[in-house]
Amino acid sequence: MPAHDLPDEDAPVAIPQIVDQTAWEAALAELRAREKAATRELDAIAAARRRLPMVELPDYTLQGAEGPVRLADIFEGKRQLVVYNHMWFPGETWQCPGCTGFTSQFTRLEFLEPYDARFVIVTQGPIDGALAYKARVGNKMTWYSTADSSFGADVGAPPGGGFQVNVFLRVGDTVCRTYNTQGRGTEQLSHAFPLIDLLPYGRQEDWQDAPDGWPQSPPYTRWAPSEAFAKYAE
Repeated sequence: MPAHDLPDEDAPVAIPQIVDQTAWEAALAELRAREKAATRELDAIAAARRRLPMVELPDYTLQGAEGPVRLADIFEGKRQLVVYNHMWFPGETWQCPGCTGFTSQFTRLEFLEPYDARFVIVTQGPIDGALAYKARVGNKMTWYSTADSSFGADVGAPPGGGFQVNVFLRVGDTVCRTYNTQGRGTEQLSHAFPLIDLLPYGRQEDWQDAPDGWPQSPPYTRWAPSEAFAKYAE
């Protein structure tokens, strides 16, 4: 991501209007009605997602920490699988900060077990390099490599390509692709942006609709660099 100088944090910035409790509660109630409507729409979208058809995939073989592994075996007996296709740039010490930061959020995935599901990372990088990077940044997820397989390219993440989220269903030894998203479509998997969006100043990126005087910077400038995650790696 491009590097930019952040604005002076000590410079004066605008603040929200200060009102009495009654006026604040009225404004909050109006906003909450919109939030509830958005929640119901997200429920409706999820219902439509559950009704999507699916496409059968070939019998891919990827590389894992223990060697070659069939895509069907990556499920480890589960029926459902979520894959994050992590961007990879050959020869780079620090991979995409967006992918690095996004996947760093998922440190405990046991909650998926009662739902008959796994969530893993697949990258175009060779498995040795992928596992070394996983250790370098303290990532807790399970990584696989598609460097010797067309799997990544076939699901929207070719060499040098962007990140993707793909969802699969296993029917016996047959794997089917049920869902795909990318870009800002992945935000609903994250707790980072929803948390930041609660803040009075939000993400502070200049593409966002904000009142006059709110602090804003070019996109990505407030994102932590990949090496920041290595500071806390065990």
